[in-house]
Amino acid sequence: MLIVFSGLPGSGKTTLARALASALPAMHLRIDTLEQAIRNSGALANDIGPAGYFAAYGVAEDNLRLGHTVIADSVNPLPVTREDWHSVALRAGTACLDIEVVCSNRTEHRRRVETRDGDIAGLRLPNWESVTAHDYTPWSTPVVTIDTAGRTVEACLTQLLSLINTVRS
Repeated sequence: MLIVFSGLPGSGKTTLARALASALPAMHLRIDTLEQAIRNSGALANDIGPAGYFAAYGVAEDNLRLGHTVIADSVNPLPVTREDWHSVALRAGTACLDIEVVCSNRTEHRRRVETRDGDIAGLRLPNWESVTAHDYTPWSTPVVTIDTAGRTVEACLTQLLSLINTVRS
């Protein structure tokens, strides 16, 4: 199964994706990590375009074909990237579940963005202004929305595990 996490920076998607990867278990494939590795290689400058996504599609497909569950973790802001993830799952012969992570409390979301520590060497974290200005197209296809505002990671994880068990059965 391919589980695709989407959402703005600071919504809680990476925290939740990591928790889910440990609980299932599954492979956690984080676009930020791939993109920063590409930048660090020196092959591309700051604007690496879709290179991180394309690298992730390949790694995800390889692992799905081996029978692994893969969690793709990225902003995933555009219909084209969302469609590409579904194409990966289709080629691998597995299901694709879209999860949009939001933080509906604007004050809490801003606090998260402004106080979080980065865990990827060299990656510049976005500020609140860039998060609010981020190009993010609303979903036009079915997506499960998880609102992390005022909720613990454990509560969100329980909701996700229940949903995944329903989808798998």
